[in-house]
Amino acid sequence: MFKAMLIAGAGGFIGTCLRFLVGKLAHYMTASPFPWGTFAVNIIGSFVIGIFFGMAEKTHLISTQMNIFLITGFCGGFTTFSSFADDMFLLMQNKHWGYFSAYLILSIVLGIVLVWLGRSLVKPA
Repeated sequence: MFKAMLIAGAGGFIGTCLRFLVGKLAHYMTASPFPWGTFAVNIIGSFVIGIFFGMAEKTHLISTQMNIFLITGFCGGFTTFSSFADDMFLLMQNKHWGYFSAYLILSIVLGIVLVWLGRSLVKPA
């Protein structure tokens, strides 16, 4: 368990550093209120996690430790949206439409509401 945690942490470190660099690059390249950096990592991360899961499930080219490093660690550090997108894909694939709808709506609505609540709690008076 501890070894797996260190493997995930190493992948997460690399993913987080890359997310930081992509965000800085996007900010440098665009002068727009649209969050291009976050959008880029979310879209790229979704594509990359799809490749990694496909390699693990269909071709078994990824070992358990590499799965932890690449999917949990790297993709988790790069973007958690990729995990959300894969969860949504699996719910669709298995035709769990109620869970799909609930997960989609609750994740977005509660996420926004809880960001507002958290910010409101620490906002200066």
